[in-house]
Amino acid sequence: MLFFHRDEALNQWGDRILEATWQAFPGLAQNQIALTWLVYNEPVPVNTGGALTAEEFWRYPVRGFAYRGVELIYPASIVKLFYLVAVQEWLDKNMILPSSELDRAIRDMIVDSSNDATSLVVDMLSGTTSGPELPPGPFETWQYQRNIVNRYFQSLHWIELESINVNQKTWCDGAYGREYIFLGDPPHNRNRLTTNATARLLHSIIGGIAVSSTRSQAMMALMHRSLNPADLAVDPENQVTGFLGAGLPPQAQLWSKAGWMSQVRHDAAYIEIPGLAPYLLVVFTEGKAQSQNEALLPFVSQQIVQAMTQLQAG
Repeated sequence: MLFFHRDEALNQWGDRILEATWQAFPGLAQNQIALTWLVYNEPVPVNTGGALTAEEFWRYPVRGFAYRGVELIYPASIVKLFYLVAVQEWLDKNMILPSSELDRAIRDMIVDSSNDATSLVVDMLSGTTSGPELPPGPFETWQYQRNIVNRYFQSLHWIELESINVNQKTWCDGAYGREYIFLGDPPHNRNRLTTNATARLLHSIIGGIAVSSTRSQAMMALMHRSLNPADLAVDPENQVTGFLGAGLPPQAQLWSKAGWMSQVRHDAAYIEIPGLAPYLLVVFTEGKAQSQNEALLPFVSQQIVQAMTQLQAG
């Protein structure tokens, strides 16, 4: 059973938004976009500073819309949200020791989407390192260790996480050595996520119940994005330009994590706009043309804002 319930009004708006998107971007195939959209009614259970226990939080009804929300898609840097939660869990349970270098890597992984920083975080999570090929026995042990994050998320028993794969580092040029063998050729062992799985993880963070309320708030602080044009101008890789944040009014508040590479352009965001209900939006798009299209995700975001305005008025 999904963690949100399908809402008729959101279904109607979601279908309209998709139709408008396909009309505006005729090169976008119906199987090249996936979307999950949640709307938070009063009393809003998220961004409360962790005022609710996990048990109370999951009892709050959430209405939503999903299109291809269960389709497994290569997530690019969206996977870093999962590594963020996992590393906070490890630190909370004293499975790894805090350090200034780990703090720096966690920050850079989310704020700057650094692949090098993510490499250190994955090494810390799994107790493995990259390097040359390994003999069969040690390599089997290495692979078991690298799957520890998968085992953690499976232990949550969320139906949305049953089929995901989060055991690979993110790369600029690609994997080599034992990492390449682990990935596979073709890469059958790539990271795989769905918009529903990403939405539930983000929902738990903004709800203040991912690991703990304090750690959830720390994760949200890393995901907060400035919409100030001056800030965006000095940071060309700001995770706003070309993504959902670019379709928001300037008074909006945005917490997000983008993912982008040669074949995909994704974003996962929690948004607050004065006068409107808060909402969560995860959009994955696939295809080389979509990955280079900086207008697509902002267009979807603008359509969602218009729908939220109409829903509020109605």
